[in-house]
Amino acid sequence: MKKIRAGILLLITTFFWGVTFTIVKDAIRQVDVFVFLSQRFLAAFLILLPIAMVKTRRLPLQTVKHGIILGVLLFAAYAFQTVALKYTSASNTGFLTGLNVVFVPIMGGFFFGQAVSGNVKWGVLLSVTGLFFLCSNGAWVFNNGDLLATICGGCVALHLLYTSEFARRADSNVFWLTTIQLGTVALLSILAAKGNGNAVFVWYPGILWTLVICVLVATVFAFLVQTSMQRFISPAHTALIFCSEPVFAALYAYWAASERLGFYGMIGALLILAGMIVAEALPERNPTEAVLQGAEAD
Repeated sequence: MKKIRAGILLLITTFFWGVTFTIVKDAIRQVDVFVFLSQRFLAAFLILLPIAMVKTRRLPLQTVKHGIILGVLLFAAYAFQTVALKYTSASNTGFLTGLNVVFVPIMGGFFFGQAVSGNVKWGVLLSVTGLFFLCSNGAWVFNNGDLLATICGGCVALHLLYTSEFARRADSNVFWLTTIQLGTVALLSILAAKGNGNAVFVWYPGILWTLVICVLVATVFAFLVQTSMQRFISPAHTALIFCSEPVFAALYAYWAASERLGFYGMIGALLILAGMIVAEALPERNPTEAVLQGAEAD
């Protein structure tokens, strides 16, 4: 039941990320992206800080270290994705960032010795194919920024893996872990904005409601849910659920801005959905049990 609840909450989180994609896209047309990230993550950090202090007064040094690592990886993902968009198409960036669904089981096996079930492997194959059709409309044009977008996907994968690893530690408190992570992203975003010669602490009334929605829903709520729920669900399954983000983004864009998904987009969305069903819903025997049963049969 914990795994089912975790999956549902992560899917809700992904829905919010997908919905906010369109409004964030409009916001960064008005302000520098790192200024927007600075204000978004700083506000989220200031909201979570008193909550974390009330929840627990104890803050182990290990939790601080883990939060900083997660914050650096999350900021790196945003930074590489932002720079990649300058040199390659949004569709290529979306597809290559979504390749974290492939990187997670590969890196998980390499760094943490994690086994991957057959259902997840099939789910990954279906979801990657779906991402290609959804994000690229069935065509592929290679750009120099594709390498940066691929690195972004790697950063997202590492962030998922280490979130799972750190959140399951006995001394980790999800509120402090999330708070320090968001504070790290805020600090690095401020430094990046200043490095680009942009003022951070400036009032932009045109993005007020975008900030409010992104801070409360897509940052405070979303990252608290991700950090909490990854204690009960594997990084590979989390990555598969996150594959639905471009689907939600496309559906909201269709409703709010009349953007058409198209034939290939519909095929891609269905393949991603099929990948999630294969990985999450189909029954599969425990690999250890299968080996034991085979040995008994012999």
